[in-house]
Amino acid sequence: MRETGVCERGAGGVRRTMSKINVTDVPENRIRSSEFPVSRPPSPAPFFFGYNTNGLAHHDLFEAIELLADLGYRGAAITIDHNALPPHSPHTHQRIESLRRLLEKKQMRSVIETGARFLLDPRRKHEPTLLSKDPGRRIEFYKYAIDCAAQLGSDCVSIWSGAIHETIEREEALERLVKGLAETLDYAARRKVLVGFEPEPGMFIDSMRGFEELLARVDRPDLQLTIDIGHLHCQGETPIADVIRRWASRLVNVHLEDMRRGVHEHLMFGEGEIDFPPVFQALAEVGYTSGVYVELSRHSHEGPEAARKAMEFLRSEEGRF
Repeated sequence: MRETGVCERGAGGVRRTMSKINVTDVPENRIRSSEFPVSRPPSPAPFFFGYNTNGLAHHDLFEAIELLADLGYRGAAITIDHNALPPHSPHTHQRIESLRRLLEKKQMRSVIETGARFLLDPRRKHEPTLLSKDPGRRIEFYKYAIDCAAQLGSDCVSIWSGAIHETIEREEALERLVKGLAETLDYAARRKVLVGFEPEPGMFIDSMRGFEELLARVDRPDLQLTIDIGHLHCQGETPIADVIRRWASRLVNVHLEDMRRGVHEHLMFGEGEIDFPPVFQALAEVGYTSGVYVELSRHSHEGPEAARKAMEFLRSEEGRF
């Protein structure tokens, strides 16, 4: 069985009110990402480990990549932010090209992440979104992220729905989301970039059940899936290995951290409750060949040490899958 519900913020983080549903209720998906191939270097292992730059928010982006390469990470999840490929910078194109060369030199792959908190609005976290009455700035930002991914040769751009901050019916919210997604996906298709949609606790599409509902409206092969392992555990969408197997054909991006059931807080490995070997075994079993990106977005104050400790843990797990 798995549980889902509505995330509510309280002491200790974001909590969910749970109700039980069976993970087998989620249908098999049918379309593989190989139908929309992107150029990728060969990977000797089933998948590889990377790190999200939102956990190194106080670092220069290029120095962060150097650090991650030195620690042994083979990928970077680049969260576009004020200090990392910001939109409208006069030297953005040159910096992206320099970053492409650095990633190539370090033999690292990449994905583009779009979850920066106050990039588009200095006063409202994550706003505007595809659910906003005027989503124009969010759509333009997604197009910019897609352009970055195309120039870098990134595996995908990861996006989410956003949260509802006004009184509207669920049907209207779905219509807004579908409309914004259609424009985003059409642009990504022209640029030959995959989009990985992430269900996010506390947002409109917050679970695999919500993603299933979205696919009923936008069932196109270029709408792929970003799964956050911690989110699945937090919301009781377990066994996690079963979720991975069921959604393998859409899976293009994986986020990784430890977490406790019912509390949306990204934790260092060993500080939560997740049993990781079955997760890694399932990823290997389904032939997942893209990145598994550590996301410790609240650890930038100890970024280098957190990245080191995370890699130490991951290396200790490698012999178990």
